[in-house]
Amino acid sequence: MLDFFNSPEAQEQFSLFLELLPGDVWDTVYSTALATLFAYVVGLPLGILLVTGEAGGVRPLPRWFMAALNFVINILRSVPFLILMILAIPLSRLILGTSVGTAAMIPPLVIAAFPFVARMVESSLREVDRGVLEAATAMGASPLQIVWKVLLPEARPSLLTGATTVTITILGYGAMAGFIGGTGLGATAINYGYYRTQIVLEYCAVIALVILVQIVQTAGTRTAVGSDKRLTKKSRRRGLRDANRQVNRDRRSPGGM
Repeated sequence: MLDFFNSPEAQEQFSLFLELLPGDVWDTVYSTALATLFAYVVGLPLGILLVTGEAGGVRPLPRWFMAALNFVINILRSVPFLILMILAIPLSRLILGTSVGTAAMIPPLVIAAFPFVARMVESSLREVDRGVLEAATAMGASPLQIVWKVLLPEARPSLLTGATTVTITILGYGAMAGFIGGTGLGATAINYGYYRTQIVLEYCAVIALVILVQIVQTAGTRTAVGSDKRLTKKSRRRGLRDANRQVNRDRRSPGGM
């Protein structure tokens, strides 16, 4: 095995990986960032509605509407990502004129991610002490003021931790998009490693993906802990460890998205 990694073939694969690396990293980061952004544009309001629109919430909505909203979110979350990507190919063609390439990955990633975002936001907002909301209501705050000035600020650390989990999950799903015409590090690992059995290049692409995940998780966790005004300097280290463990638990949770 060691002889293979020292062989001219392995060195040639590594050289090819270095040539592909800048473009692959850019495609991966670009598609992940845009998919995460659009997923939150859709999922954040839905997550807020799931909390504020329930019975006893800040702004209760009709029961049939809440039931329909929960039903749609649950249905989309239950569809496996690869199947969802195949189903979303016509949508990518309709919006972008193509079903392959970096841009074509974004619509299916958004469709797969926004229900997950909605549930993550819902979970974060439910952690806010109801006493704080009741106090804001008693002071005459409107539902919109309660959401923007009380609910979201109080849930900020948990929301940022959730955003880290969502970003890492989308990064992993984007890697799988290489099976149906996606680009990036995942596509390189699949096209060169799986189809052409270029093992060195495949391992290098996977290692690059792992490094990206570690960067995202570290940055997201530090941002979440730093935004929690309740933590003193002494307790931030403990909060950082706890947040890291929470992200890992979310990533290992059954069903993922």
